[in-house]
Amino acid sequence: MSICDKTAIVGIANTEFSKNSGRSELQLAAEATRDALADAGLKPSDVDGMTTFTMDNTDEIELARAVGIGDLRFYSRVPHGGGAATGLIHQAVMAVASGMAECIVCYRSLNGRSGHRYSSGVSGPLLTADAIHWGWYTPYGLMTPASWVAMYSQRYMHLTEQCQEAMFEIAHVQREYAAKNPAALFYEQPFTLDDYENAKRIVSPLKLLDCCLESDGGSAVIITTAERAKDLKHKPVAIKGVGQAAAANMESMTSFYRPEIAAIPSMDIAAREAYQQSGLTPDDIDAAVIYDAFTPIVLWQLESWGFCESYKAPQFVLDGALRSDGRLPTNTHGGQLSEAYIHGVNGIVEAAKLVRGSSVNQPAKHIENVLVTSGVGVPTGGALLGSL
Repeated sequence: MSICDKTAIVGIANTEFSKNSGRSELQLAAEATRDALADAGLKPSDVDGMTTFTMDNTDEIELARAVGIGDLRFYSRVPHGGGAATGLIHQAVMAVASGMAECIVCYRSLNGRSGHRYSSGVSGPLLTADAIHWGWYTPYGLMTPASWVAMYSQRYMHLTEQCQEAMFEIAHVQREYAAKNPAALFYEQPFTLDDYENAKRIVSPLKLLDCCLESDGGSAVIITTAERAKDLKHKPVAIKGVGQAAAANMESMTSFYRPEIAAIPSMDIAAREAYQQSGLTPDDIDAAVIYDAFTPIVLWQLESWGFCESYKAPQFVLDGALRSDGRLPTNTHGGQLSEAYIHGVNGIVEAAKLVRGSSVNQPAKHIENVLVTSGVGVPTGGALLGSL
């Protein structure tokens, strides 16, 4: 069964982004959901399904009561941190296309700076399955997401040319977008090459400006049937294809025992799935929102989704591809590096804006189809959005 064009994003919203929201994650989720419903022209009573992250602290039933949502026919949670971002779309599309639900809220809220800080990595007494395998790495200082990604990055730099220059280009271009985005935490705060070079070193080769923000906020999107979407307030954003994958011999964030660690096979599989469902090819994609917890992971994803050959992403980036007038304007909101880190769901909001034509940094060229991805190093995925 094809899911292409059977569902659409009809409502989108972010709360304001901050370092200290001053309110609960439940309230942030409620505000984002309320505003996304208003954006769609729908009422809380229209909602019959919800999906979020396993890591989200806000229960679906508490959010439903807070917003005034009634009976739920579907609810689902997706694991693996940032790898869950487009997994929310994956779950919602399957439910709506199969008739299990008609209108679904996909949400994520977190006090990622004033509350639990994900950059803290492995800490605390809780023994989980992931903590068991991390136990092999922690004696060597590999205790945080930055340290794990640094291992992949060092290997990738060994196999490529101009990787560090490309990492600067990614961070710099996204900051230029954010500097023009009033919603971004780094609004009106560009930086220079000297700023980048002199920034605090986190874990070699990652500098401070290669690493995503820690932020408070919430994001929500509303997904319903394509037929119903045509009668709502905004141009429907059709879901053309969505892939989700966990490749063999997968570990959460590490997977250092694979034959080659400078690659992300889970994203390769997800890309093949999404392209097959949609009938689209890389040449059909006009813009992208690529999960950017760290600058190097943008490079690997460009290769997974076929925009360049393996180990050629640095040159693709340095040719200006990610800029507004480039081949693939990318993270036009500023990304998680410079707008906010809401586990990638604010990226889904931006991807929908690009299809609608309403991004604050809308490229001059016509945008028909947009890629949006989830985090890497974990089971992951991506979605292809376009006009209905």
